[in-house]
Amino acid sequence: MSEAVRVNIRILERDYQISCSPQERAALLESAELLNTRMREIRDSGRVMGVERIAVMAALNLANELLHSRERGEVLETKAKARVRAMRERVEGALQSSRQLEL
Repeated sequence: MSEAVRVNIRILERDYQISCSPQERAALLESAELLNTRMREIRDSGRVMGVERIAVMAALNLANELLHSRERGEVLETKAKARVRAMRERVEGALQSSRQLEL
């Protein structure tokens, strides 16, 4: 098991030290940058005041996007399964026809 590393991140002009595995470092930095960007957008819109409220709004927006992404993924998976099933049936049908011709 690898040792945890400390990663410094900055979100809305506040510094945080987070521990994570070396393999997770890049993903943590990317996540922090995304969160910082979203929180800045909310803060700069002027409609939400206070860091805590901004953080909650950013979290809700990201959670909403995640749920929609999962739903789209499920729809695509369902369509892909249906296409694979249809192709399998066509192949099985062609093989069945081929076997009948051999007899």
